[in-house]
Amino acid sequence: MNFQVTGLGLDKMKLDSPQSFLDQEEAEEAEDQQLLEPEAWRTYVERRHTLREFLTSDLSPHLLKRHHARVELLGKCSYHIEVLPKHLALGDQNPLVLPSAVFQLIDPWKFQRMKKLGTAQTKIQLLLLGDLLEQLDRGRSELDALLESPDPRPFLAGWGLVERRLADLSAVMDSFLAMMVPGRLHIKHHLLSDAGAAKVPHIRLTLSAKMPVLFDRKESVAHQDWASLRWFAAIQPAVVEQFELRFKLLEPRTQQERTQCGTLRVAACAFSVRNLLPNRSYKFTVKRVESCTLVYEPWRDSLTLQTRPGPPEGPAPSRLGKLGAP
Repeated sequence: MNFQVTGLGLDKMKLDSPQSFLDQEEAEEAEDQQLLEPEAWRTYVERRHTLREFLTSDLSPHLLKRHHARVELLGKCSYHIEVLPKHLALGDQNPLVLPSAVFQLIDPWKFQRMKKLGTAQTKIQLLLLGDLLEQLDRGRSELDALLESPDPRPFLAGWGLVERRLADLSAVMDSFLAMMVPGRLHIKHHLLSDAGAAKVPHIRLTLSAKMPVLFDRKESVAHQDWASLRWFAAIQPAVVEQFELRFKLLEPRTQQERTQCGTLRVAACAFSVRNLLPNRSYKFTVKRVESCTLVYEPWRDSLTLQTRPGPPEGPAPSRLGKLGAP
């Protein structure tokens, strides 16, 4: 038995098929080709290929998404000044001065000035990273719209501007990648006091970023009157760190409930907060204990947990309905 489909149904089937779209695209490409001479058409195809390769490799959406994630992570880091001695000259047999000993020679007032400079440099660097990333996003949108333009003649006529735009975006990307790493602080004045020192060591100051401290959402749980909290950092330091854990009852109802808050100093990555109220919401925050080298810490992780309800009030269920002794 043979079925015959005629009329509009057959036309609709052809239009909905993948082959119909390919035929339509080839027809549009052939139409564009008729607008140009063969040599101009080859130039147009080569330049479109160059632009498409730039957008899929140097400025791909996946790459920009990764850069957005890295900038967001840097915005959550804590930034510190590192005081390191420079390498001694060749032939000098004196041992390297340890950082702890160097700190004893540093002028405290001058070091505070350098900390302010480090804070300003860090803020500027983070703002510049966000601005450069915005320029990359905007540049990709502009070039992508140009690539989708249906008329090849404006594309060829403005190719000089496109080449300059590609060069500018490449330079922006280079600046962005170079600025991802915190740089060295410029020392305008001597920080070390030479009083009582036979030889004043040469030092260098650099900015370093520590990965943010994050709560472990799976392991941090609240019980009836206590909460078990865990946190971690992406890169574990070589030395044991101390953390500042804060907790606070949300929406206290009485003056006594307003005392349900506090700050705890913990030398571990886990802690249990006791004596909480049942069936209430608490906010917890964690960060590193502030050190003398800290210059900027714009963010701290927070977590809200609700304790479980307590036992029902009133007489025990086993006694309900029973008569007591006279």
